[in-house]
Amino acid sequence: MPTRVAAHTKGRASVLAALTVTVLAATGTPVLAAAPPDAGRHSMNHAFARAARKFDVPRDLLTAVGYGETHLDGHAGRPSAADGYGVMHLVSNPTNRTLEKAAALTGEPLSELRRNTAANILGGAAVLRSYADRLGLDGDERSDIDAWYPAVARYSGATGPAAARYADTVYGFLANGLNTTVPGGERISVTARPVTPEKGSLAGAAVRTQSADYPSALWVPADPNNFATGRSAPIDKVIIHVTQGSYSGSINWFQDPTSEVSAHYVVRSSDGQITQMVRNSDTAYHARSANASALGIEHEGFIDDPSWFTDAMYRSSAALTSSLCDRYGIPKDRAHIIGHSEAPGSDHTDPGQYWDWPRYMSYVAGDDGGSGDGLSFASYPTLQSGSTGPQVKAAQQLLNEQGFDAGSVDGTFGSATLTAVKAFRTARGLGTDGVVDARTWTALLSAGTTPTLQQGGSGADVKRLQRSLTAALGTTVDVDGSFGPTTVTAVRSYQTSRGLPVDGVVGSGTWAALQSGR
Repeated sequence: MPTRVAAHTKGRASVLAALTVTVLAATGTPVLAAAPPDAGRHSMNHAFARAARKFDVPRDLLTAVGYGETHLDGHAGRPSAADGYGVMHLVSNPTNRTLEKAAALTGEPLSELRRNTAANILGGAAVLRSYADRLGLDGDERSDIDAWYPAVARYSGATGPAAARYADTVYGFLANGLNTTVPGGERISVTARPVTPEKGSLAGAAVRTQSADYPSALWVPADPNNFATGRSAPIDKVIIHVTQGSYSGSINWFQDPTSEVSAHYVVRSSDGQITQMVRNSDTAYHARSANASALGIEHEGFIDDPSWFTDAMYRSSAALTSSLCDRYGIPKDRAHIIGHSEAPGSDHTDPGQYWDWPRYMSYVAGDDGGSGDGLSFASYPTLQSGSTGPQVKAAQQLLNEQGFDAGSVDGTFGSATLTAVKAFRTARGLGTDGVVDARTWTALLSAGTTPTLQQGGSGADVKRLQRSLTAALGTTVDVDGSFGPTTVTAVRSYQTSRGLPVDGVVGSGTWAALQSGR
């Protein structure tokens, strides 16, 4: 977690949830959520149901917002880096005062809203309803979960692409369902359902600019007040941070000129998406006296909750770190790849006890744990011109096999690969740009014959299915060629989220959806 350049004790705001189109259970596997039980008047399920009724907010929408903010962990009333509190992350800082707004709307004392989970959830519902009222949603419209998209975006405290990123996250949770266990052991669920959010003026809000330093990353520049142009020392280390908040929240905060903090890169938990915010050649404000010689990488999550540290995040971040080390001649060891807590003069504790350093460093060193077939990976990151690595080789191989000439299978996304990607995407109705995104991966990986597959099946077609589900769902489905219970769950999750008949069997309809990149 970075520190202010002048006032080091001040944290960053992290009020947004990570943008994702999928959601994982706490175990990291896709699930088909069941309706949540009401475990009693003092349960979190009861609190969500009560708040939803009182303020006429869809219960599952309210729950999805809370999950995106905190994974439904109130952290015992302790503030986040954004000075946000409770499972609904009610914020009290100079640019966002949803905590005070909740107090005015509910009559609950600030102290209760900070520490009492039921009061906090009630406050979150009240704030969401106030935004819906401002948008003019009447009673009938409030019953339509898709109509709440602009209100959810407003809850983020951001505008434009950052707000859309936040709302897309929430609707991804609704589409794919939630099934998680909160501190104390209670199970919280959200039932998966088809969603078509009414985005209004946010329909075209998206980040499309790519990083010049690391082409697999998006480029969203931090405010000039939050970093220094140039360097006063050679780059000789990489520093690992944890945001103490969300992916999009950190991006938003680094764009706020009052924050006086930044990092070079931010990595999303769910799928390892990376956003660069400060050029490598400039000095981000993230680690006090080490700023001049360090590159800072932020990771979405909280140090006391290991559920945020996914394999997709580890792998994506490790690939970035490995690339930076190669570029700047940094040794790939723990003396030069360090945590924020290990930086000179640091008073921070991130990345904390749950960060798996042996696993991370093995990935940095190139031990990817892959299957060796050249096509199976734990995640399929977005690729574009300038990207390099084994996933680029996989995309090139698949394009060539399907008659789109990507040139040599050399792992470098050059002009021939760009032309092939554009042609493939156009042919599949996925657009005309040259980016290999999740939909493109899904279509590429699933291409071929369409045999009926079900539990008990095995073989190469099952592996093809498992790879394409990994791309479509954004979470790892083991590619073992065996159609077992885990694959059944993944298929059902995919079918539910795409509005298909949910039977766990892969027939012509499911294959057609996969091969069209749905």
